[in-house]
Amino acid sequence: MLNKEKSMLQQKDMNKLHKAYRTLENPGFRIKAMNVVGKPIEKGIELLPDCVEKKIAKACNIALEKAASVALFTLPEERKKPSNWFHRVSVWATGALGGFGGLPGTLVELPVSTIIMLRSVFDIAHSKGEDIYDIDTKLAALQVFALGGESTGDDLADTAYYSVRTGMALEVQTAYRFLTKGSGKLMDKNAPALIQLIQKIATRFSIPVTEKAVAQAMPFVSAGIGALLNDIFIAHFQEMAQAHFTVRQLERKYGKEVVRQAYQSLN
Repeated sequence: MLNKEKSMLQQKDMNKLHKAYRTLENPGFRIKAMNVVGKPIEKGIELLPDCVEKKIAKACNIALEKAASVALFTLPEERKKPSNWFHRVSVWATGALGGFGGLPGTLVELPVSTIIMLRSVFDIAHSKGEDIYDIDTKLAALQVFALGGESTGDDLADTAYYSVRTGMALEVQTAYRFLTKGSGKLMDKNAPALIQLIQKIATRFSIPVTEKAVAQAMPFVSAGIGALLNDIFIAHFQEMAQAHFTVRQLERKYGKEVVRQAYQSLN
């Protein structure tokens, strides 16, 4: 049983949790994108053919698989403030490509921008005290791409943060077991369990990607607007990562159940 001292969060930690709560429960990517592109993005999503949505969903799956397997996680061992601006500048170029190429351009640049964003997520995780070489941290980083999207087409339609984590708990545990084979180290990066987890994450990741793709497919979207949309896109997931790994940091300090109860009390 937790002692009384650990049964509640200190005020400074409660403030951190409250900030994370506001981010995780109010992601608002579409609202930010609409402020740049305008109302047509909403109408464009409604008119999007099913075949295009399927193409985007497939592209998201491939992008996440590539991002998970590419060894870009060459971060310094010492913990420091994450280099958010470095990663944001890096996706401006890919966003410009998407702006020039419309929907096809978006599908081409998606794997590259996803790899950059995942590296940024790892950078943020590192700054929050996570061991970026630990498989649990890598799986937690992938889960960031499942945060912040609304969906009526899967069993994670409730966007509440802990509902998403609970909905993925089985896949995460299975992937961890198969990936490490009990050793605690990465043994099989192509394990079917990892592929299944990625597919589930891709279902939610495709929602903000679809919104971005619709915006970039509009005739008046230039390379400059494409770069700006990509900046909004990576900033969105950087905010999700900051909040997600703040919650995990507090869970390591107080215990998962204590933090969960404190988080839900903010609702």
